[in-house]
Amino acid sequence: MTYPDAEESGVTLRCLDNRAVGIRFSDRSLVDADCAHYAVELWAPGLSSRVDGVVAWIRDADLASFLDRLVADFHGWDGARTWHTIDEDLALSAVFRSGGHVGLTWTLRPWRTFPGSWKASATIWLEAGEQLAAAASDIRHFLEGNPS
Repeated sequence: MTYPDAEESGVTLRCLDNRAVGIRFSDRSLVDADCAHYAVELWAPGLSSRVDGVVAWIRDADLASFLDRLVADFHGWDGARTWHTIDEDLALSAVFRSGGHVGLTWTLRPWRTFPGSWKASATIWLEAGEQLAAAASDIRHFLEGNPS
């Protein structure tokens, strides 16, 4: 489920099964009408990571559109569905499990072609219906710069 932060604009998602696992989208800045940059923070027990300057293209291949397609298939799907930014510094893999839950495995991987690069992943489970729809809507509003 999403939880708005009163101190800073952004979107936070927390895992249904373990609230100590989460992801936050923040610090959005508009580059032009089709592109924005933002920061992503990912945390879980023993893990805390952040990537600044993630690029969002505000068009059909963006994260919000991918999440909207997952919402439309709330009855489920087989296998994993994947999405990533053009730079592959943020990736998402979505799986459906019985009981109507969706596992969103978020992976941060900045500077993937440079020595000393790193990768961090955590899975956030949400209800396939209302929680996933709210997350998709909040992320869309964040990326487009509209209040949710």
